[in-house]
Amino acid sequence: MASIELRDAPFLPYRELEAFQAALPELAGRYGATASFVGSLRDFNEGEAVSGMFLEHYPGMTERRLADIVDQAREHWPFLEALVIHRIGQIRPHEAIVLVAIWSAHRGAAFDACRWIMEELKNSAPFWKKETLPEGEQRWVQHNTDGY
Repeated sequence: MASIELRDAPFLPYRELEAFQAALPELAGRYGATASFVGSLRDFNEGEAVSGMFLEHYPGMTERRLADIVDQAREHWPFLEALVIHRIGQIRPHEAIVLVAIWSAHRGAAFDACRWIMEELKNSAPFWKKETLPEGEQRWVQHNTDGY
């Protein structure tokens, strides 16, 4: 079981984690590790200031791809639960774009699955990003950073 959601409004990642975990009392005592990743919009990219971004997706296809990614991760790492929340629409700097969280019996599986899901999401989920620069100019983001 995994929870995958696209949202067109800001969310508070740590409240989402707490609420998700509280809604699954049957997991209490079964997990010893929760790994999470929160990605936020930077106010810069490619050497220029960024004042916002519009994130487009392909409805249906994007959710299916995210579910496939979580299913693939489950084939490699034993985890109990996964939560993926991803923003769509207009995003301002400092707002959360994505939350990936994994609950597992052990930290190795939690860390590895969380990282792998995030990297796969960045590399293969069908999202298109259009940045807005401070002067109002817009540009498509052509590629993701390598994460470092």
